[in-house]
Amino acid sequence: MLRYLPFLIVLALWIYAFIDCLNTPEEEVRHLPKVVWVIIVLLFGEVLIGPVAWLAVGKVRKGARDGSGGTPSAGHRGPRNTWVAPDDNPDFLKSLKDESAEDESMMKDWEADLRRREEELKRREDGPGPEESGPSK
Repeated sequence: MLRYLPFLIVLALWIYAFIDCLNTPEEEVRHLPKVVWVIIVLLFGEVLIGPVAWLAVGKVRKGARDGSGGTPSAGHRGPRNTWVAPDDNPDFLKSLKDESAEDESMMKDWEADLRRREEELKRREDGPGPEESGPSK
């Protein structure tokens, strides 16, 4: 059983690299077109050159600590984006305050409308007053 272990490790690495290469978006592939990387992984999988080359240099890898991208692609130049918790993000907190203000004004409008409708219903239930009634027969 132990003599099959190297073969299984090579096979697992080859399958992982192949699936990873297929699932990687085109803009994250480096140095060669994605189709060429797939062919390299397929043709040189048995000797580990293809899968190791793909894993080492073929794909933009994300940083482990800050979650930012490794080397920026040609279409993405600019500052690295780092993840910020919602309670530390001033833009997110401001959006919550804006939504809260909108909700409060909507609630006030609903309450005023409800009061108006209740008063209207009370007037209808009470019926016409003595001065509004016509002559009785």
